[in-house]
Amino acid sequence: MSTRRIIEEGRGVLGIELGSTRIKVVLIDEGHAPIASGSFDWENRLENGIWTYHMEEVWTGLAAAYKALKEDVLNKYGVTLKKLRAMGISAMMHGYLPFDAKGRQLAPFRTWRNTITGQAAEELTGLFNFNIPQRWSIAHLYQAILNGEEHVGDIATLNTLAGCVHARLTGVKALGVGEASGMFPIDSAACDYDQAMMDKFDALIAPKGFGWKIRDILPRVLTAGAEAGCLTEEGALLLDPAGDLEAGLPLCPPEGDAGTGMVATNAVAQRTGNVSAGTSVFGMVVLEKPLGRVHSQIDVVTTPTGKPVAMVHGNNCTSDLNAWVGLFGEFCELMDVQADAGTLYGRLYNKALEGDKDCGGLLAYNYVSGEHIVDISEGRPLFVRTPESDFTLANFMRTHLYASVGVLATGMEILLGEEKVKIDNIFGHGGLFKTKGVGQSIMAAAIDTPVSVMETAGEGGAWGVAVLAAYRADCKGMSLEDYLNDRVFSGMSVETIAPDPQDVAGFKAFMERYTAGLSIVRAAVNAL
Repeated sequence: MSTRRIIEEGRGVLGIELGSTRIKVVLIDEGHAPIASGSFDWENRLENGIWTYHMEEVWTGLAAAYKALKEDVLNKYGVTLKKLRAMGISAMMHGYLPFDAKGRQLAPFRTWRNTITGQAAEELTGLFNFNIPQRWSIAHLYQAILNGEEHVGDIATLNTLAGCVHARLTGVKALGVGEASGMFPIDSAACDYDQAMMDKFDALIAPKGFGWKIRDILPRVLTAGAEAGCLTEEGALLLDPAGDLEAGLPLCPPEGDAGTGMVATNAVAQRTGNVSAGTSVFGMVVLEKPLGRVHSQIDVVTTPTGKPVAMVHGNNCTSDLNAWVGLFGEFCELMDVQADAGTLYGRLYNKALEGDKDCGGLLAYNYVSGEHIVDISEGRPLFVRTPESDFTLANFMRTHLYASVGVLATGMEILLGEEKVKIDNIFGHGGLFKTKGVGQSIMAAAIDTPVSVMETAGEGGAWGVAVLAAYRADCKGMSLEDYLNDRVFSGMSVETIAPDPQDVAGFKAFMERYTAGLSIVRAAVNAL
């Protein structure tokens, strides 16, 4: 009855995340506990060499996910969801969504997964003396300029997916600072775009004669807790075409999956870090001081409050692994064996723990798309073995789990080894950690650091942005760090797995084979 009353009185808070494979909606109560959820499955498309999503599917998917949430609320509590206290939007970071002055989309959505901006990223990194990854919006924009794409002169607004959805719901063109840091470098002291770098970019493109400067077309930057607009009548109908959802509720600044991942793991203070492992994989550490030099393998982004964060990002994590599990699922159907997805993942992941520490000489690459960290331009998933390899199911599964974090380990070695960045806590969240203890132990071996998982690890960014929305409604001058420590995570159970020395040695042996074999992937890119 108490939960029903919370819903009826509009005291629930909603978080929406547009992830790579699913749009998820989570409703939380005043204690930040999830009380209902809904989702819509979708998948990116490779069209004309571009990884993209059709924007009409964004709106139909949002409505479908919200409808599923309403049904969940009705089934559990016997009440129709009408009022909310606050709401937040999160989505996959980076990418390219340009619009003209009338709000018309000028080019297909170019997602974080694309590796088509190499020239732009290299030139801008040199210009700024600051690493500009290929995924970042500014790299996509400059590459479009270098390509001579006609639409560039008509751009009135450049946005990310989270910012685009937030603008449709509120009419406000703004981003949380963590999400903005995936568009253009941030000056953490000002919690705004770096003006000196903006001036350099404007001077670089001045000969083109565009009618805009870079600040003109980027969303304004907001920190966690700031006012970011309210749900309009149009926005409410976009989410809930049935017309039950009441407009007027406040939204927090929209954030990317990196920022909401930090919140979901209480990793927003210095010397804390988290690893998100799902379709993509990224490790993040909140820095005490600037890095010693520019590294092409390490991005510098920010927390939702503007603190600098070192980020190691891999475009691929579990997609190829999921495809193999799906193949085993097909085999089960062929053999008339009933096995749901949860059982398949649980059995196969746990089987991997029985494998040889070095995977018995097996080797895999999970590159569904390119990987800038290891200089692979296109995706070519591969499984390789020699006649002497010990080809068992346990070794096969362990190999694919190792491969899922191989790129992350390459970048984290620079961060922890060369840069000597200090971490007190690393928290894991995302699909890789859903099977208890397995992904956690693999990750601990990969980065030779204890990895902790909270009971909210499976909730991900939708829960994280719901917490940010609750903070927007309740903060009253409290810092985000204190709010998370005192209001959200106090008393929450945490399970920590320390790296096993034999696992660490086995992973190191695998990585030596993995690094030496990258030429196999490059040959496949050229040949296939």
